[in-house]
Amino acid sequence: MKIAILSSGFLPVVDGVTVAQMNRLRWLSRWGHEVLLFCPDYQPIERVYPNWRAFTGEILSGVRVVNLASTSYMGIEFERNVSPKSYQTVLRELAAFQPDVIHVDEAERLANGFFRFPGIRFAKKMGIPCISFFHTNFVEYTEDFLEVPTPVLQSLQFILRRIFAWIYNAYDVTLVGSQDAYKKVTQMGIRNGLRGDFLGVDGERFESELRERNFFETQYDLEDLADKVKLVFVGRLTPDKGWKFAMSALEQMVRRQDMSQVAILIAGDGEMRAEISGRLGKLAHCLGRVPPSDIPALLANGDVLVTTSEKETRGLTILEGFAAGIPAIAPRAGGVTDSIKDGVNGFLFAPGNGEDFAEKLNRLINDADLRGEMGRQGKASVRQYDWEQTVGNLLQVWEEAIAQKRLSRKPL
Repeated sequence: MKIAILSSGFLPVVDGVTVAQMNRLRWLSRWGHEVLLFCPDYQPIERVYPNWRAFTGEILSGVRVVNLASTSYMGIEFERNVSPKSYQTVLRELAAFQPDVIHVDEAERLANGFFRFPGIRFAKKMGIPCISFFHTNFVEYTEDFLEVPTPVLQSLQFILRRIFAWIYNAYDVTLVGSQDAYKKVTQMGIRNGLRGDFLGVDGERFESELRERNFFETQYDLEDLADKVKLVFVGRLTPDKGWKFAMSALEQMVRRQDMSQVAILIAGDGEMRAEISGRLGKLAHCLGRVPPSDIPALLANGDVLVTTSEKETRGLTILEGFAAGIPAIAPRAGGVTDSIKDGVNGFLFAPGNGEDFAEKLNRLINDADLRGEMGRQGKASVRQYDWEQTVGNLLQVWEEAIAQKRLSRKPL
């Protein structure tokens, strides 16, 4: 099969979209498919991503990555979006490649960059399916990035929901990775949603024994962590990840109890890094951007995976934490609720409730046996989400869509 993928991002940017893309490409390459992936050009921010060239051109057998002219995205230093003029490159490359299917990740973000619905017109002209994937609920993100009166925010969100529904309904199918995401896209007015297990975890990378007593001393030059309970945060240090709540709740815990045997490890970067580091002080160790290849060992040498984001459409880091054998704690909101079974492989706390968060986190900090049992349950729970299986699920959707298009073209 020849597959064209238009993506809002790719490595070396590390987020749910880019990690998913890389794992899809690996398996599609192994299975002998041809893939043409389009993503923004990161050369303008080479100082942030000096290794961006490692992820362009022929990166795997049968896989070619084309970088498109890009512009700054929402003023965020480490993000880029495609530019309007770059769509001509897309059309030329598609015409030469002649794909069997076009897959679009974060269609609304790409549409904002291209000033048109990506892939739709070409797919209709060629009689091939064009499938979208709803990765990020940008409507909810407005709450974190826009400081405007509530009536203005609500009006803007109403307009955005209508626009996003208009965009996604133009595709043959809109894929979502969790029941929560499916519910929200349906409420938004998106009528072609399909919920499935399309996102996963690279089980192979978590199979070996990765835990080492002095791991953080040797790998990150951090001392006296071996006997402490290590709480690990993985993700962007931006408002949408719930960091305002996290800082406030952790500060309350520090004031109310002894945290001398606890260490907080934060893997990620973003506009809030200085604020987080300043407010949490010596309790937290900001590791900066950690490449995907280093995440398994980082998680395996932690004790609890913590997230305070209420806006995850799936939450790949939760799956990775479970694969590493550690429990997770997260708010009872968003796609993480598909993965965390409260009291079994982790804890769900009431969103915005610092007391509930502290009580459940304390139980994990103080009970090593509970952490161990939850870690084992978590590891068992993610076996069905291996990337080989989930990419296979995606491939099946593509194949069925291709077959339907071919059938519709046959004369009666």
